[in-house]
Amino acid sequence: MHVLIIGGGTGGMCLAHGLKKAGVSVAVYERHRTRRDGLFGYRVGIDPTGSRSLHECLPPQLFDTFVATCAKDPQHLNVWTQSMHTTASFRLPDAKDHVNAERSVSRSTLRQVLFTGMDDVVHYGREFTGYDQLPDGKVRADFADGSSATGDLLVAADGSRSKVRRQFLPHATVKDTGITALATRTALTSQVRALIPDEALNGMSLIFGTKGMIGMLHSMQFKWDADGNPKDPGDKALLDSWSGLQFDNTRDYLNLSVWSTHARFPAGVTEQRGQELIGTVLDSTRNWHPDLRRIFELSDPAAAFPLKIATSEPVEPWKSTNITLLGDAIHTMTPGQGVGANTALRDAALLCRHLTAAARGRQSLPAAVAAYEAEMIPYGFQRVADSLGQNGTTAADPLYKPGIGRLALFGARSYFSVMSKVPALRTHFLDQMYAYRGDE
Repeated sequence: MHVLIIGGGTGGMCLAHGLKKAGVSVAVYERHRTRRDGLFGYRVGIDPTGSRSLHECLPPQLFDTFVATCAKDPQHLNVWTQSMHTTASFRLPDAKDHVNAERSVSRSTLRQVLFTGMDDVVHYGREFTGYDQLPDGKVRADFADGSSATGDLLVAADGSRSKVRRQFLPHATVKDTGITALATRTALTSQVRALIPDEALNGMSLIFGTKGMIGMLHSMQFKWDADGNPKDPGDKALLDSWSGLQFDNTRDYLNLSVWSTHARFPAGVTEQRGQELIGTVLDSTRNWHPDLRRIFELSDPAAAFPLKIATSEPVEPWKSTNITLLGDAIHTMTPGQGVGANTALRDAALLCRHLTAAARGRQSLPAAVAAYEAEMIPYGFQRVADSLGQNGTTAADPLYKPGIGRLALFGARSYFSVMSKVPALRTHFLDQMYAYRGDE
Protein backbone atom coordinates (compact mmCIF):
# COMPACT_ATOMS: atom_id res chain seq x y z
CA MET A 1 0.00 0.00 0.00
CA HIS A 2 1.26 3.47 -0.91
CA VAL A 3 -0.34 6.63 0.48
CA LEU A 4 -0.15 10.07 -1.16
CA ILE A 5 -0.58 13.06 1.19
CA ILE A 6 -1.26 16.45 -0.36
CA GLY A 7 0.04 19.18 1.95
CA GLY A 8 2.77 19.23 4.59
CA GLY A 9 0.86 20.95 7.37
CA THR A 10 0.49 19.79 10.96
CA GLY A 11 -2.02 17.01 10.30
CA GLY A 12 -0.46 15.79 7.07
CA MET A 13 3.02 15.51 8.56
CA CYS A 14 1.75 13.80 11.71
CA LEU A 15 0.03 11.20 9.53
CA ALA A 16 3.18 10.77 7.44
CA HIS A 17 5.25 10.14 10.56
CA GLY A 18 2.75 7.62 11.87
CA LEU A 19 2.66 5.69 8.60
CA LYS A 20 6.45 5.71 8.23
CA LYS A 21 6.79 4.52 11.84
CA ALA A 22 4.37 1.65 11.04
CA GLY A 23 6.29 0.70 7.90
CA VAL A 24 3.60 1.91 5.48
CA SER A 25 4.85 3.51 2.25
CA VAL A 26 3.96 7.23 2.18
CA ALA A 27 4.86 10.38 0.25
CA VAL A 28 4.01 14.00 1.08
CA TYR A 29 3.65 16.61 -1.66
CA GLU A 30 4.26 20.14 -0.40
CA ARG A 31 3.66 23.17 -2.62
CA HIS A 32 6.19 25.29 -0.71
CA ARG A 33 9.81 25.02 -1.79
CA THR A 34 11.30 24.94 1.70
CA ARG A 35 10.09 24.46 5.26
CA ARG A 36 10.68 28.19 5.84
CA ASP A 37 7.88 29.11 3.43
CA GLY A 38 4.21 29.48 4.31
CA LEU A 39 4.70 30.13 8.02
CA PHE A 40 1.70 32.12 9.21
CA GLY A 41 0.99 32.54 12.91
CA TYR A 42 3.25 32.47 15.92
CA ARG A 43 1.78 29.94 18.29
CA VAL A 44 0.02 26.60 18.22
CA GLY A 45 -1.79 25.49 21.35
CA ILE A 46 -1.47 21.71 21.67
CA ASP A 47 -4.05 20.18 24.00
CA PRO A 48 -3.98 16.66 25.50
CA THR A 49 -5.74 15.24 22.42
CA GLY A 50 -3.14 16.71 20.10
CA SER A 51 -0.28 15.73 22.40
CA ARG A 52 -1.44 12.11 22.51
CA SER A 53 -1.68 12.06 18.72
CA LEU A 54 1.86 13.36 18.33
CA HIS A 55 3.09 10.86 20.92
CA GLU A 56 1.40 8.03 19.01
CA CYS A 57 2.73 9.00 15.58
CA LEU A 58 6.20 10.49 16.14
CA PRO A 59 9.34 8.49 16.93
CA PRO A 60 9.95 8.66 20.72
CA GLN A 61 13.03 10.89 20.52
CA LEU A 62 11.26 13.32 18.17
CA PHE A 63 8.29 13.57 20.53
CA ASP A 64 10.74 14.38 23.33
CA THR A 65 12.23 17.06 21.05
CA PHE A 66 8.76 18.51 20.55
CA VAL A 67 8.26 18.70 24.32
CA ALA A 68 11.69 20.27 24.85
CA THR A 69 10.97 23.00 22.27
CA CYS A 70 7.57 23.99 23.69
CA ALA A 71 7.15 27.15 25.72
CA LYS A 72 6.59 26.91 29.46
CA ASP A 73 3.17 25.54 30.31
CA PRO A 74 0.59 28.31 30.88
CA GLN A 75 -0.27 28.76 34.55
CA HIS A 76 -3.11 31.29 34.32
CA LEU A 77 -6.13 32.01 32.17
CA ASN A 78 -7.10 35.65 32.63
CA VAL A 79 -10.06 37.68 31.43
CA TRP A 80 -9.47 41.42 31.13
CA THR A 81 -11.21 44.58 30.08
CA GLN A 82 -9.46 46.80 27.54
CA SER A 83 -8.24 48.83 30.53
CA MET A 84 -6.41 45.75 31.87
CA HIS A 85 -8.87 45.42 34.74
CA THR A 86 -8.98 41.76 35.75
CA THR A 87 -12.49 40.38 35.35
CA ALA A 88 -11.39 36.84 36.17
CA SER A 89 -8.24 34.80 36.67
CA PHE A 90 -8.07 31.01 36.77
CA ARG A 91 -5.03 29.15 38.08
CA LEU A 92 -4.55 26.32 35.61
CA PRO A 93 -3.69 22.84 36.91
CA ASP A 94 -0.28 21.38 36.31
CA ALA A 95 0.10 18.79 33.56
CA LYS A 96 -0.96 15.30 34.62
CA ASP A 97 1.95 13.64 32.86
CA HIS A 98 4.44 13.90 30.01
CA VAL A 99 1.81 13.27 27.33
CA ASN A 100 -1.57 14.51 28.58
CA ALA A 101 -0.61 18.16 28.76
CA GLU A 102 -1.55 21.61 27.50
CA ARG A 103 1.39 23.00 25.55
CA SER A 104 2.29 26.09 23.54
CA VAL A 105 4.76 25.78 20.69
CA SER A 106 6.12 28.17 18.09
CA ARG A 107 4.50 27.32 14.76
CA SER A 108 7.79 27.45 12.87
CA THR A 109 9.52 25.27 15.48
CA LEU A 110 6.71 22.69 15.32
CA ARG A 111 7.11 22.66 11.55
CA GLN A 112 10.81 21.87 11.94
CA VAL A 113 10.02 19.05 14.36
CA LEU A 114 7.50 17.54 11.95
CA PHE A 115 9.86 17.70 8.97
CA THR A 116 12.75 16.09 10.87
CA GLY A 117 13.79 12.74 9.42
CA MET A 118 11.35 13.05 6.51
CA ASP A 119 13.68 13.98 3.64
CA ASP A 120 12.87 10.67 1.97
CA VAL A 121 9.13 11.31 2.28
CA VAL A 122 8.55 15.01 1.50
CA HIS A 123 8.62 16.36 -2.06
CA TYR A 124 8.88 20.17 -2.09
CA GLY A 125 7.66 22.57 -4.77
CA ARG A 126 4.87 20.24 -5.88
CA GLU A 127 1.68 22.27 -6.32
CA PHE A 128 -1.30 19.93 -6.64
CA THR A 129 -3.59 20.60 -9.62
CA GLY A 130 -5.92 17.60 -9.69
CA TYR A 131 -6.33 13.83 -9.46
CA ASP A 132 -7.66 10.93 -11.51
CA GLN A 133 -9.08 7.72 -10.11
CA LEU A 134 -7.68 4.98 -12.33
CA PRO A 135 -9.42 1.81 -13.60
CA ASP A 136 -7.08 -0.41 -11.57
CA GLY A 137 -8.30 1.14 -8.31
CA LYS A 138 -5.33 3.42 -7.82
CA VAL A 139 -5.30 7.23 -7.83
CA ARG A 140 -2.97 9.59 -9.66
CA ALA A 141 -2.14 13.09 -8.39
CA ASP A 142 -0.99 15.71 -10.91
CA PHE A 143 1.19 18.73 -10.16
CA ALA A 144 1.81 22.12 -11.75
CA ASP A 145 5.35 21.21 -12.82
CA GLY A 146 3.97 18.48 -15.07
CA SER A 147 4.87 15.62 -12.76
CA SER A 148 2.48 13.09 -11.24
CA ALA A 149 2.40 10.42 -8.54
CA THR A 150 0.33 7.25 -8.22
CA GLY A 151 -0.81 5.54 -5.04
CA ASP A 152 -3.53 3.47 -3.44
CA LEU A 153 -4.99 6.35 -1.38
CA LEU A 154 -4.85 10.13 -1.70
CA VAL A 155 -5.24 12.14 1.52
CA ALA A 156 -6.18 15.81 1.35
CA ALA A 157 -4.21 17.67 4.01
CA ASP A 158 -3.97 20.90 2.01
CA GLY A 159 -5.83 23.24 4.34
CA SER A 160 -8.99 25.32 4.18
CA ARG A 161 -8.51 26.15 0.49
CA SER A 162 -8.07 22.50 -0.39
CA LYS A 163 -7.93 21.82 -4.11
CA VAL A 164 -8.56 18.15 -3.40
CA ARG A 165 -11.80 19.00 -1.59
CA ARG A 166 -12.96 21.27 -4.42
CA GLN A 167 -12.65 18.38 -6.87
CA PHE A 168 -13.82 15.55 -4.60
CA LEU A 169 -16.60 17.35 -2.69
CA PRO A 170 -17.46 20.41 -4.79
CA HIS A 171 -20.56 21.02 -2.67
CA ALA A 172 -18.48 21.33 0.54
CA THR A 173 -17.94 25.03 1.13
CA VAL A 174 -15.96 27.26 3.46
CA LYS A 175 -17.64 30.55 4.32
CA ASP A 176 -16.49 33.86 5.72
CA THR A 177 -17.56 34.40 9.35
CA GLY A 178 -17.48 38.19 8.97
CA ILE A 179 -14.55 38.47 11.40
CA THR A 180 -11.11 39.96 10.72
CA ALA A 181 -8.19 39.25 13.06
CA LEU A 182 -4.94 41.22 13.26
CA ALA A 183 -1.99 39.46 14.92
CA THR A 184 1.29 40.86 16.21
CA ARG A 185 4.45 39.51 17.82
CA THR A 186 6.59 41.45 20.31
CA ALA A 187 9.94 40.38 21.71
CA LEU A 188 9.65 39.84 25.46
CA THR A 189 12.37 42.25 26.55
CA SER A 190 12.76 43.66 30.06
CA GLN A 191 10.91 46.76 28.86
CA VAL A 192 7.96 44.70 27.65
CA ARG A 193 7.94 42.46 30.74
CA ALA A 194 7.39 45.56 32.87
CA LEU A 195 4.16 46.31 31.01
CA ILE A 196 2.12 43.31 32.15
CA PRO A 197 1.51 41.55 35.48
CA ASP A 198 2.94 38.16 36.43
CA GLU A 199 -0.26 36.23 35.82
CA ALA A 200 -0.22 37.45 32.20
CA LEU A 201 3.49 36.73 31.80
CA ASN A 202 2.78 33.16 32.88
CA GLY A 203 -0.38 32.49 30.96
CA MET A 204 -2.89 33.75 28.45
CA SER A 205 -5.32 36.63 28.71
CA LEU A 206 -8.63 37.08 26.90
CA ILE A 207 -9.57 40.75 26.49
CA PHE A 208 -13.24 41.70 26.19
CA GLY A 209 -13.02 45.30 24.98
CA THR A 210 -15.75 47.82 24.32
CA LYS A 211 -16.89 48.87 20.84
CA GLY A 212 -16.84 45.28 19.63
CA MET A 213 -13.08 44.75 19.87
CA ILE A 214 -11.77 41.52 21.40
CA GLY A 215 -8.16 40.54 22.00
CA MET A 216 -5.94 37.71 23.16
CA LEU A 217 -2.51 37.91 24.74
CA HIS A 218 -0.29 34.80 24.81
CA SER A 219 3.04 34.76 26.58
CA MET A 220 5.64 32.47 25.01
CA GLN A 221 8.58 31.88 27.35
CA PHE A 222 10.95 29.07 26.47
CA LYS A 223 13.06 26.81 28.64
CA TRP A 224 16.41 28.37 27.77
CA ASP A 225 18.36 31.52 28.49
CA ALA A 226 18.67 34.75 26.50
CA ASP A 227 21.39 33.19 24.35
CA GLY A 228 19.22 30.23 23.39
CA ASN A 229 20.97 27.69 25.60
CA PRO A 230 18.68 25.14 27.31
CA LYS A 231 18.78 25.36 31.09
CA ASP A 232 18.12 21.64 31.50
CA PRO A 233 21.15 19.43 30.65
CA GLY A 234 18.85 16.74 29.27
CA ASP A 235 17.21 19.21 26.91
CA LYS A 236 20.64 20.46 25.83
CA ALA A 237 21.82 17.00 24.88
CA LEU A 238 18.56 16.33 23.04
CA LEU A 239 18.61 19.59 21.07
CA ASP A 240 22.32 19.31 20.30
CA SER A 241 21.57 16.02 18.55
CA TRP A 242 18.49 17.35 16.74
CA SER A 243 19.28 17.06 13.03
CA GLY A 244 16.13 18.84 11.93
CA LEU A 245 16.89 22.29 13.40
CA GLN A 246 17.54 24.65 10.49
CA PHE A 247 16.79 28.08 11.90
CA ASP A 248 16.26 29.59 15.33
CA ASN A 249 12.91 30.86 16.56
CA THR A 250 13.25 30.31 20.26
CA ARG A 251 13.39 33.73 21.91
CA ASP A 252 10.63 34.74 24.34
CA TYR A 253 7.81 36.79 22.84
CA LEU A 254 4.24 38.00 23.28
CA ASN A 255 1.54 37.26 20.75
CA LEU A 256 -1.11 40.01 21.02
CA SER A 257 -4.04 39.78 18.59
CA VAL A 258 -7.29 41.66 18.14
CA TRP A 259 -10.39 40.80 16.17
CA SER A 260 -13.79 42.24 15.30
CA THR A 261 -16.22 42.47 12.39
CA HIS A 262 -14.88 43.46 8.99
CA ALA A 263 -16.65 46.83 9.30
CA ARG A 264 -14.52 47.76 12.33
CA PHE A 265 -11.42 47.89 10.16
CA PRO A 266 -10.60 49.96 7.06
CA ALA A 267 -11.31 48.56 3.62
CA GLY A 268 -8.36 46.62 2.28
CA VAL A 269 -6.96 45.80 5.72
CA THR A 270 -6.15 42.23 4.65
CA GLU A 271 -3.73 43.66 2.08
CA GLN A 272 -1.87 45.72 4.68
CA ARG A 273 1.53 44.71 5.99
CA GLY A 274 4.28 46.11 8.17
CA GLN A 275 3.97 49.46 9.87
CA GLU A 276 0.73 50.26 8.03
CA LEU A 277 -0.93 47.26 9.68
CA ILE A 278 0.46 48.20 13.10
CA GLY A 279 -1.05 51.65 12.56
CA THR A 280 -4.44 50.08 11.89
CA VAL A 281 -4.16 48.02 15.08
CA LEU A 282 -3.38 51.17 17.09
CA ASP A 283 -6.25 53.10 15.47
CA SER A 284 -8.63 50.26 16.36
CA THR A 285 -7.56 50.18 20.02
CA ARG A 286 -7.44 53.88 20.87
CA ASN A 287 -9.38 53.35 24.11
CA TRP A 288 -7.18 50.44 25.28
CA HIS A 289 -4.73 50.67 28.15
CA PRO A 290 -1.49 52.47 27.22
CA ASP A 291 0.56 49.41 28.20
CA LEU A 292 -1.31 47.20 25.75
CA ARG A 293 -0.91 49.81 23.03
CA ARG A 294 2.78 50.02 23.87
CA ILE A 295 3.09 46.27 23.19
CA PHE A 296 1.64 46.91 19.73
CA GLU A 297 4.04 49.81 19.19
CA LEU A 298 7.04 47.65 20.11
CA SER A 299 5.93 44.70 17.98
CA ASP A 300 7.84 43.53 14.93
CA PRO A 301 6.17 45.14 11.87
CA ALA A 302 7.48 42.42 9.58
CA ALA A 303 5.72 39.75 11.66
CA ALA A 304 2.25 41.38 11.80
CA PHE A 305 -0.41 39.83 9.61
CA PRO A 306 -4.19 40.09 9.00
CA LEU A 307 -6.57 37.18 8.58
CA LYS A 308 -10.23 36.75 7.66
CA ILE A 309 -11.73 34.01 9.83
CA ALA A 310 -13.51 31.25 7.91
CA THR A 311 -15.53 28.17 8.83
CA SER A 312 -16.71 25.03 7.04
CA GLU A 313 -20.34 24.35 6.25
CA PRO A 314 -21.37 20.88 7.47
CA VAL A 315 -21.72 18.23 4.77
CA GLU A 316 -23.50 14.90 4.82
CA PRO A 317 -21.35 11.74 4.83
CA TRP A 318 -20.18 10.73 1.36
CA LYS A 319 -19.45 7.37 -0.24
CA SER A 320 -15.98 6.31 0.84
CA THR A 321 -13.42 5.81 -1.90
CA ASN A 322 -9.65 6.06 -2.43
CA ILE A 323 -9.76 9.80 -1.62
CA THR A 324 -10.13 11.09 1.94
CA LEU A 325 -9.52 14.30 3.87
CA LEU A 326 -8.23 15.50 7.22
CA GLY A 327 -7.92 18.73 9.21
CA ASP A 328 -8.85 22.06 7.67
CA ALA A 329 -9.29 20.41 4.28
CA ILE A 330 -12.63 19.08 5.52
CA HIS A 331 -13.49 20.85 8.80
CA THR A 332 -12.07 24.38 8.90
CA MET A 333 -13.02 25.97 12.21
CA THR A 334 -12.66 29.32 13.93
CA PRO A 335 -10.14 29.79 16.77
CA GLY A 336 -13.10 29.85 19.18
CA GLN A 337 -12.18 26.68 21.07
CA GLY A 338 -8.51 26.58 20.10
CA VAL A 339 -8.81 23.02 18.79
CA GLY A 340 -8.30 23.34 15.03
CA ALA A 341 -4.75 21.98 14.90
CA ASN A 342 -5.56 19.41 17.57
CA THR A 343 -8.51 18.08 15.59
CA ALA A 344 -6.22 17.70 12.57
CA LEU A 345 -3.79 15.74 14.76
CA ARG A 346 -6.65 13.61 16.06
CA ASP A 347 -7.64 12.90 12.43
CA ALA A 348 -4.06 11.93 11.60
CA ALA A 349 -3.71 9.46 14.45
CA LEU A 350 -7.12 7.91 13.77
CA LEU A 351 -6.49 7.53 10.05
CA CYS A 352 -3.02 6.14 10.73
CA ARG A 353 -4.47 3.40 12.93
CA HIS A 354 -6.93 2.30 10.26
CA LEU A 355 -4.42 2.44 7.40
CA THR A 356 -1.88 0.48 9.43
CA ALA A 357 -4.52 -2.17 10.07
CA ALA A 358 -5.24 -2.31 6.33
CA ALA A 359 -1.53 -2.56 5.44
CA ARG A 360 -1.22 -5.51 7.84
CA GLY A 361 -4.22 -7.29 6.35
CA ARG A 362 -6.59 -6.81 9.27
CA GLN A 363 -9.11 -4.95 7.11
CA SER A 364 -9.44 -3.84 3.50
CA LEU A 365 -8.35 -0.35 2.45
CA PRO A 366 -11.94 0.71 1.56
CA ALA A 367 -13.10 -0.52 4.98
CA ALA A 368 -10.29 1.38 6.68
CA VAL A 369 -11.21 4.65 4.95
CA ALA A 370 -14.91 4.15 5.68
CA ALA A 371 -14.25 3.47 9.37
CA TYR A 372 -12.09 6.60 9.63
CA GLU A 373 -14.67 8.82 7.95
CA ALA A 374 -17.55 7.39 10.01
CA GLU A 375 -15.81 8.65 13.15
CA MET A 376 -14.09 11.78 11.82
CA ILE A 377 -17.07 13.46 10.14
CA PRO A 378 -19.29 13.66 13.27
CA TYR A 379 -16.62 14.84 15.71
CA GLY A 380 -15.02 17.17 13.16
CA PHE A 381 -18.18 19.09 12.39
CA GLN A 382 -19.21 19.09 16.04
CA ARG A 383 -15.95 20.93 16.75
CA VAL A 384 -16.74 23.36 13.94
CA ALA A 385 -20.11 24.10 15.59
CA ASP A 386 -18.54 24.39 19.04
CA SER A 387 -15.99 26.93 17.83
CA LEU A 388 -18.76 29.04 16.27
CA GLY A 389 -20.62 29.00 19.58
CA GLN A 390 -17.84 30.86 21.42
CA ASN A 391 -18.07 34.59 22.14
CA GLY A 392 -17.16 36.81 19.23
CA THR A 393 -16.36 34.19 16.58
CA THR A 394 -18.96 35.35 14.02
CA ALA A 395 -20.19 38.78 12.96
CA ALA A 396 -23.70 37.73 14.01
CA ASP A 397 -22.65 37.66 17.67
CA PRO A 398 -24.62 40.16 19.83
CA LEU A 399 -21.27 41.53 21.08
CA TYR A 400 -20.96 43.41 17.81
CA LYS A 401 -24.50 44.81 17.66
CA PRO A 402 -25.31 48.44 18.54
CA GLY A 403 -27.12 48.76 21.85
CA ILE A 404 -27.48 45.09 22.68
CA GLY A 405 -23.70 44.75 22.38
CA ARG A 406 -23.25 46.48 25.74
CA LEU A 407 -25.55 43.97 27.40
CA ALA A 408 -23.74 41.08 25.71
CA LEU A 409 -20.38 42.44 26.87
CA PHE A 410 -21.68 42.81 30.41
CA GLY A 411 -23.01 39.25 30.27
CA ALA A 412 -19.71 37.80 29.02
CA ARG A 413 -17.68 39.60 31.65
CA SER A 414 -20.14 38.68 34.41
CA TYR A 415 -20.08 35.01 33.44
CA PHE A 416 -16.30 34.76 33.79
CA SER A 417 -16.31 36.83 36.96
CA VAL A 418 -18.80 34.53 38.68
CA MET A 419 -17.02 31.39 37.43
CA SER A 420 -13.72 32.56 38.92
CA LYS A 421 -15.04 33.75 42.28
CA VAL A 422 -17.21 30.80 43.31
CA PRO A 423 -14.91 27.83 44.14
CA ALA A 424 -17.34 25.12 43.03
CA LEU A 425 -18.07 26.91 39.75
CA ARG A 426 -14.36 27.58 39.15
CA THR A 427 -13.56 23.89 39.58
CA HIS A 428 -16.43 22.90 37.31
CA PHE A 429 -15.37 25.44 34.65
CA LEU A 430 -11.79 24.12 34.55
CA ASP A 431 -12.88 20.47 34.65
CA GLN A 432 -15.20 21.01 31.70
CA MET A 433 -12.57 22.91 29.73
CA TYR A 434 -9.91 20.24 30.21
CA ALA A 435 -12.35 17.41 29.58
CA TYR A 436 -13.32 19.01 26.27
CA ARG A 437 -9.75 19.66 25.18
CA GLY A 438 -8.68 16.14 26.09
CA ASP A 439 -11.72 14.41 24.63
CA GLU A 440 -11.42 11.48 22.24
